[in-house]
Amino acid sequence: MSSNPVAETVAALLPRAQAELAELVAFKSVADFAQFPKSESEGAANWVADALRAEDFVDVAVLDTPDGTQSVYGCLPGPEGARTVLLYAHYDVQPPLDEAAWTTPPFELTERDGRWYGRGAADCKGGVIMHLLALRALKANGGVPVHVKVIAEGSEEMGTGGLERYAEQHPELLEADTIVIGDAGNFRVGLPTVTTTLRGMTLVRVQIDTLQGNLHSGQFGGAAPDALAALIRVLDSLRAADGSTTVDGLAPETGWEGLEYDEGQFRKDAKVLDGVELIGDGSVADRIWARPAVTVLGIDCPPVVGATPSVQASARALVSLRVPPGVDAAEASKLLQAHLEAHTPWGARVSTEPVGQGQPFRADTSSPAYQAMADAMAVAYPGETMQYAGQGGSIPLCNTLAGLYPQAEILLIGLSEPEAQIHAVDESVSPEELERLSVAEALFLRNYAAG
Repeated sequence: MSSNPVAETVAALLPRAQAELAELVAFKSVADFAQFPKSESEGAANWVADALRAEDFVDVAVLDTPDGTQSVYGCLPGPEGARTVLLYAHYDVQPPLDEAAWTTPPFELTERDGRWYGRGAADCKGGVIMHLLALRALKANGGVPVHVKVIAEGSEEMGTGGLERYAEQHPELLEADTIVIGDAGNFRVGLPTVTTTLRGMTLVRVQIDTLQGNLHSGQFGGAAPDALAALIRVLDSLRAADGSTTVDGLAPETGWEGLEYDEGQFRKDAKVLDGVELIGDGSVADRIWARPAVTVLGIDCPPVVGATPSVQASARALVSLRVPPGVDAAEASKLLQAHLEAHTPWGARVSTEPVGQGQPFRADTSSPAYQAMADAMAVAYPGETMQYAGQGGSIPLCNTLAGLYPQAEILLIGLSEPEAQIHAVDESVSPEELERLSVAEALFLRNYAAG
């Protein structure tokens, strides 16, 4: 990175950032209180609030949102008449999955092979630290030239919509000229990227019942309808032979225009086993950024260990459907429910229940904020040009903010590049990316104020 005072300040602050990220990662802030104590999320929220107060933010508040979680808000006043920029991140994290499978404990930030490992290191506790680093660098080099609002969400990973509903009830709170969502990531390490589209998501729980209770498979199997077998057939109906998603009534043939994703690189990033084919058709970018994608997230059925020779009376699954820009998530949810019900065999009783939803998003890349960010990234990443990419994941708040503040410019950046393995075992963050993106965000705020 070429030398400049902002970059030098960020580099000097990096050890402090590592220590702070370690403190924040230590909170087991999974917003599923059936799995993890609510006190862990509350502790993380209070940590963020204290960090904002220490940076002279005013009106710092831990907000109780309608889904029973907390989001943290604060405002840092800038010069009179300056523009307002909202910086977003979330402090809640995905469950660690199998903790024994982690190389090092998931809630202990551990440095290894040039990366920092821990649940939330990239997604998105690292985003909280990125915002703090950028603001500290500006404060040390002439001051922050805009009004800054920070919002740290407490339930983004659960998709329960607490902050969206709160923002709708208090529309003045997050109003800004530009919004920087720090929950995306570069296309690859070292390639500065803004995310211009997000797929939305709907979650549906499906249950199938066939018998009053389990039956002996020798005495009744072959005629008694097996609920688990029925569920397997239903779930299989959601894919074509090549693995493409097939939900009745949901058009699958849309394409991506922009940065392409090399198939070989995707196989490497996704760690696809040798000899295993990719699913679907079209380009990789088409499949992961511009088309619907169904995933079976979990099935309730007897585990192999301890299973008995029984015909199952009931079975259920949780199914997610990613929906591309241009598709209404609520309508997609209805189509998914209707498909599951229509494809249930043998007259089995079926019930479906939507349990989470977020709309897709498409940014306006012609806005002045994008040029300010491009100029900033050119300095933070010498020799590289800012790229536009899509993201298959969902950030439901984006559409809520776009609806509330139609004049606001929205940019998505962040630390979740492919090597970060977000949502998976051994999630990590690149400290070099944290450093460069913090510099880019600081310079963006300066460029945007001068524009």
